[in-house]
Amino acid sequence: MQSTPAMPHHAHLLSNGRYAVMLTTAGSGFSRWGELAVTRWREDPTCDGWGSYVLLSDFASGAVWSACLQPCSDAPGRHVATFSERRAEFVRRDDTITTTLDVAVASDRDAELRRVTITNNGDTPRDIALTSYAELVLGSAAADATHPAFSKLFVQTESVDSRILLATRRRRAPSEPEVWAAHFAVVEGQESGVFEFETDRARFLGRGRTLRNALAMQDSGALSNTAGAVLDPIFSLRRRVRVDPRSSVRVTFWTLLADSRDAALALCATLRTLDACDRAFAGAAEYAAAERARLGIDPGEAERWGRLVGPLLSADAAWRSAPEVLERGSGGPPVLWTCGISGDRPIVLLRIAGESGLGRVHELLRAQ
Repeated sequence: MQSTPAMPHHAHLLSNGRYAVMLTTAGSGFSRWGELAVTRWREDPTCDGWGSYVLLSDFASGAVWSACLQPCSDAPGRHVATFSERRAEFVRRDDTITTTLDVAVASDRDAELRRVTITNNGDTPRDIALTSYAELVLGSAAADATHPAFSKLFVQTESVDSRILLATRRRRAPSEPEVWAAHFAVVEGQESGVFEFETDRARFLGRGRTLRNALAMQDSGALSNTAGAVLDPIFSLRRRVRVDPRSSVRVTFWTLLADSRDAALALCATLRTLDACDRAFAGAAEYAAAERARLGIDPGEAERWGRLVGPLLSADAAWRSAPEVLERGSGGPPVLWTCGISGDRPIVLLRIAGESGLGRVHELLRAQ
């Protein structure tokens, strides 16, 4: 386990072998289901502003912040990101409110959960709204990056009983598989206010705005409860809770994938219980331990290999060779292409001087 300050280039992967989540220490990242991108992400080591987020707002003061550094990264009193093989944890302190965001991938279902624990360290009750936000792809990440406007046209959203959001990618041919995503929230504590949702990014952000000053997060920014054939689909749910002094409230946001509408709704029904969250975290821990035992990986190796994830996903100048070394190279990516190696993405290169270095080669192969 490691605890680090927020650095955009440091990343962590959580997976059950089918569904995967990548997270940076600032709380950004992406979700994947097999070869399909669930949410939108762009390589951006400077801003690191793409991912699935939980935004919080205080009714009394009008203050808006996020459960981790992104997207509302105004300096909190304290922020710590802790990664382990089974979960990611982000702890943030703002004034008298402490938020803890725990993220995990269920071991037995294609689902992720993001549990936010709000602790009121003050002497007065606080009314807090929690709003989730994720931009949907449900298709090829490469196609979405190449033609995002075209890709968005095929995603359609739906609200079920005003409590569950569904989204599907309309098939362009009968041979294409069905893809259905669902998103819902479970509250453990005193809930207040009406349920709100949004699936239209333009309505959520407002003209010329970003997540840092989204129209939906302003004082009177109620979500529009819009669903259907929107031009720019998102998943966004809002739940309001009251947190009494010296007490805590938990809200868990689930996102899951299935190959049919009925299967997605059936999976939602099994997860909309208060103990499903605890079972998911316990199952994730058991799965991670079993996989590490199966591969013969000790905790030290897992931590060392985890440091390679960030530089492989996002270019990081700290890992580049010195300028004089780069100058000795010739040909660039086209030379690698002739050898069947893609030069478009970062590559792990290991140099050894003799047979004594073969142990490192074996270790790197196991890490891969």
